[in-house]
Amino acid sequence: MKTYLVTGGAGFIGANFIEYLFETKKEAVKVINVDALTYSGNLENLKRVEDNPNYIFVKADICDKAAIEQIFAGHDVDYVVHFAAETHVDRSIRNPEVFAKTNVMGTLNLLNAAKNAWETEDGYKEGKKYLQVSTDEVYGSLEEGNTFFYETTPLDPHSPYSASKASADMLVKSYADTYQFPVNITRCSNNYGPYQFPEKLIPLMINNALSGKKLPIYGDGLNVRDWLYVKDHAKAISMVIDNGKLGEVYNVGGHNEKTNIEIVTIILDTLQEILPADDARRAGVTKELITYVADRKGHDRRYAIAPDKIKEDIGWYPETKFEDGIRLTIQWYLKHQQWMENITSGQYQEYYKEMYSI
Repeated sequence: MKTYLVTGGAGFIGANFIEYLFETKKEAVKVINVDALTYSGNLENLKRVEDNPNYIFVKADICDKAAIEQIFAGHDVDYVVHFAAETHVDRSIRNPEVFAKTNVMGTLNLLNAAKNAWETEDGYKEGKKYLQVSTDEVYGSLEEGNTFFYETTPLDPHSPYSASKASADMLVKSYADTYQFPVNITRCSNNYGPYQFPEKLIPLMINNALSGKKLPIYGDGLNVRDWLYVKDHAKAISMVIDNGKLGEVYNVGGHNEKTNIEIVTIILDTLQEILPADDARRAGVTKELITYVADRKGHDRRYAIAPDKIKEDIGWYPETKFEDGIRLTIQWYLKHQQWMENITSGQYQEYYKEMYSI
């Protein structure tokens, strides 16, 4: 049995990854989920696994040195999969200090704890690995055209969020170079799918459309992102843990480039197809809800990842076509309206109004 220490496992991608582990590796894994349960962490995301005897939840901040060291002291951790991070760009613009603390110092604390636990006189215990889950945003912005981010693309972050993630990546690389610490870094494109916090574009638009609310689009709506279904991302991470070459960076992309306005239009069209004719919400799902708002500061124009290396080295490729993935995602949110209502009540509503001036 392999023991995975998953940080931020109550968040969107982390929860999907934990589900994926138990679905594919069954009783061969033990998962320790460490999450501080801040605004985007939600234990409801883990209802399907919470009673599994091989699942352990620990409420702790990755910046808490004693708490993290205690986990390593009490468990023989084989793999660290580090999702925990402040991730919302808008919040990073308003409060960059929090991002520096969690994303940089939290990563450093985790690296030190793992290094100290795994270190031996002649290296490290066999089979150990630390995987840093990063983002394509560390590369900066691409011009329109046939250009892509590769693992060799220089880092050029433009927001406090992406700068903090780039800094964390460099710390991880430094531990590999200086201490020969066993690491991999993955950098993914925009994820979508079940359990995503509704600050993000796709769940925000689904929820607003179903509620008959305005659909706020930054700027001209022509910013381009590459979209990756979260289940495909979970598989990629698992494959990198099992077969990735130590010290390597792997880009994980979906080959699904779309402008923001395209995404919103697809969501509206798909809702019209899926909602029953007698559903009162259907009549209100129209393009008249689309509202353009002031552009985000430092808004990168285009991201696009080339996942050639992970395909060649490991055999991973994105399996889910966007038209299939978005339908699955919308169907999930329709079936989990109570989950969304629980998420969007209270404090989030005030934040939403302030960010979009609606």
